[in-house]
Amino acid sequence: MRKRARIIYNPTSGRETMRQHLVDILPIYEQAGYETSAFATTAAPNSAKNEARRAAEEGFDLIVAAGGDGTLNEVVNGIAPLKHRPTMAIIPAGTTNDYARALRIPRDDPIAAARLILHKNKQFKIDIGQAGDNYFMNIAAGGTLTELTYDVPSDMKSLFGYLAYLEKGAELLPKIKPVQAHIKYDDQEYTGKVSTIFLALTNSVGGFEQIVPDAALDDGNFTMIVVKESSLTGMLQLMAKALRGTHRGDPRIIYTKAKDVEITPLNKEDRLMINLDGEYGGDAPMKFHDMKQHLNVIANVDAIPDDAFTDLSPDMKRAEDDFVRGVKELPKEDK
Repeated sequence: MRKRARIIYNPTSGRETMRQHLVDILPIYEQAGYETSAFATTAAPNSAKNEARRAAEEGFDLIVAAGGDGTLNEVVNGIAPLKHRPTMAIIPAGTTNDYARALRIPRDDPIAAARLILHKNKQFKIDIGQAGDNYFMNIAAGGTLTELTYDVPSDMKSLFGYLAYLEKGAELLPKIKPVQAHIKYDDQEYTGKVSTIFLALTNSVGGFEQIVPDAALDDGNFTMIVVKESSLTGMLQLMAKALRGTHRGDPRIIYTKAKDVEITPLNKEDRLMINLDGEYGGDAPMKFHDMKQHLNVIANVDAIPDDAFTDLSPDMKRAEDDFVRGVKELPKEDK
């Protein structure tokens, strides 16, 4: 019996170019031996998630998530709870495409991304994270800095990308209010103030690879970063160090590996919103679990061991350099 593939694509992603690329993409999966069909997501809640689950339950062998990180996250949530989980492929068409970056999938060429299905060494088992009843592929985060992703307008993301995030982040920094929390991670615990917490499954956070440079895709552990610092100058200094990968070992953060994490705010009036792959995923208290090698994905497997990232856009590189240069001129303590 011939294998079947279902392309779930967001018609509004990538300046609405996915639809016009389908005429070239469909024959690629047919060439790879899949009887291939496509589904355009709608504005209805969980459109991609529901279609991914339906296709998986009907026995499809391959599900292709074509869109941004939001579409990808929905597809993952559709198939992750199931016993039969089809192989998943990714065609990036969003703003940041963090997970595609981690899997070395071409992010500016949908045809090249689709053609990975024709490679001999193409399948890879990856970890995913579980947060309550939800799942994520790239990162779970909470705290003031992560809340900026809810406030950047979608059109601003499309026009300015990472620069919009940096600009909004600088706007929010003076409003940072740490939360008193208890964090249990494997057999260790921390009680104290938390400005931001990251649980990363890949080394790409908002397009920056030096924040969690030792993250692995399949080792069964999150890379956990807890930022305890709350002063404006201290946060700016930590951000500059993170962009250069020199933040590990700084006493103002916890940087470690963990399979299971539970975070609980200690004061009822404190709200700690949790962001899963860029989307709101509920409020803490929340438990997180790394599901080791839970999904089979199509990736540029031969390129994954190479951790030399050199594809920052000129605008991103200038923004990083300007930011770090400005932080060096700050006083050591807030006035």
